[in-house]
Amino acid sequence: MSDRLLIIFSKNPVAGKVKTRLAASIGNQEALLVYETLRAITERVASLADAEKAIFYSDFIPETDLLLTGNAEAYIQEGNDLGERMHRAFLKGFGLGARHIVLIGTDCPELSTVLINSAFECLRIDDVVMGPARDGGFYLVGLKLPFPGLFLDRTWSTPDVLNDSLHIIRNHQASYSLLPALSDIDTIDDLINSGLWESPN
Repeated sequence: MSDRLLIIFSKNPVAGKVKTRLAASIGNQEALLVYETLRAITERVASLADAEKAIFYSDFIPETDLLLTGNAEAYIQEGNDLGERMHRAFLKGFGLGARHIVLIGTDCPELSTVLINSAFECLRIDDVVMGPARDGGFYLVGLKLPFPGLFLDRTWSTPDVLNDSLHIIRNHQASYSLLPALSDIDTIDDLINSGLWESPN
């Protein structure tokens, strides 16, 4: 195991189970196509990052998948909510011997290899690195030690997630870095603003 591990959280790409908020506006099949586009973007930038890769799937490990390239390992997300799933993924990574771990999702088309590598560089100095999302959440989180308080017994999918996270980090007197703010794609407005999709109307 390299000192650096990049964890990618991915839902299994099944129509009706991905991008449900988006699907309410454009339909399940179109939402699935958008999600696959986002996953392809994620694979491209992640494949060039200076780190080992581990893909954590929501429901099952597929026999083949566009994210399973190179020496990427595949696992199942475990936990009752997003926070517990992230916490357990970090524990798995540290248990495998990684010293610096960065976790990303597949919702951020603006993410770049440069930013991922920058996150790992931040962990050479700071305890935590976070990539703020413009909707109030985060598109990236990195640690060099387990940090249960950052993930467990939290409320997710609100505009306060990032601010609450920074409050927790400061209360634990941990040092942190922030990457540039980027946009996730969760709604039809996010999608239109991204330029990835043109309305048929």
